[in-house]
Amino acid sequence: MDPTRIAFEEHGSGTPLVLLHGLGDRRQSWNAVMVRLAADHRVICVDLPGFGATPAPGPDEPYDILTLTEDVRAFCELHGLDRPHLAGNSLGGSIALELGVRGLASSVTVFSPAGFSENLARWAMRAVGGLSRLATRVPMPVKERLADTAPARAAARVALRGDPSSPRARATRFSVRGLEKGAPYVRLVPRVAEYVFTARPIECPVTIAWGDRDRTLLPSSAVHAHRRVPNARMVSLIGSGHIPMADDPVTVAEHIRWTCRAADLGNARASARNAAGRVSPRRETAP
Repeated sequence: MDPTRIAFEEHGSGTPLVLLHGLGDRRQSWNAVMVRLAADHRVICVDLPGFGATPAPGPDEPYDILTLTEDVRAFCELHGLDRPHLAGNSLGGSIALELGVRGLASSVTVFSPAGFSENLARWAMRAVGGLSRLATRVPMPVKERLADTAPARAAARVALRGDPSSPRARATRFSVRGLEKGAPYVRLVPRVAEYVFTARPIECPVTIAWGDRDRTLLPSSAVHAHRRVPNARMVSLIGSGHIPMADDPVTVAEHIRWTCRAADLGNARASARNAAGRVSPRRETAP
């Protein structure tokens, strides 16, 4: 899609850092993390196509993780973001890894990325896709009332939050606005269910973090992630669910900062070595 139509906001200054949200979410999911990183980075939060304030591709246009990867690549090129640091959650994590494979990132930090689930989990996601399509036939007022029932709210807290009983989790609910015929969420769920991240080299520093209470993309997926991205630093987020930015924004920000610093330090050392190599040896002459 036209990258000028991708909505975003940016804060801070320094090396660029692009934050990519998950399926059905929007850029505001990073707010609590963004304010902790803006002192060190120029932080750009993006609404992926079809979510937040960014329109979806047309109904006849391709729409999957690889086309979204290309959209983010074009967005970075448009705004002069040459190999930015990338961080992503779930769907956004998969996009960040795909850009890392292409050599278009200085570092990659991802939280519960899609593409590493076992067969059972992928079957469950296909079932979610089928239920989503069925839900498109239910009138919106009925869906709104159902989403506000106590059982539905409890299910949302269990699915999305690390501690469903915490005060911060009380407002969690499933959004039903995305459950309409042809809606971006309905279009993407089956694509995400079928997506598999294949093992390929990623040359930049990578951190892959998983909430130990993630009930959407199970923590066991981290085993497959480690096998396919063997150079990644693997992290378990204690007490966090599928959206750790909501459960523990302080720890999320620290892991992103750590990966960015590792990349910047490596780049600085490489520059110093290159500079030393360009200096001609001093010649001593006899008196």
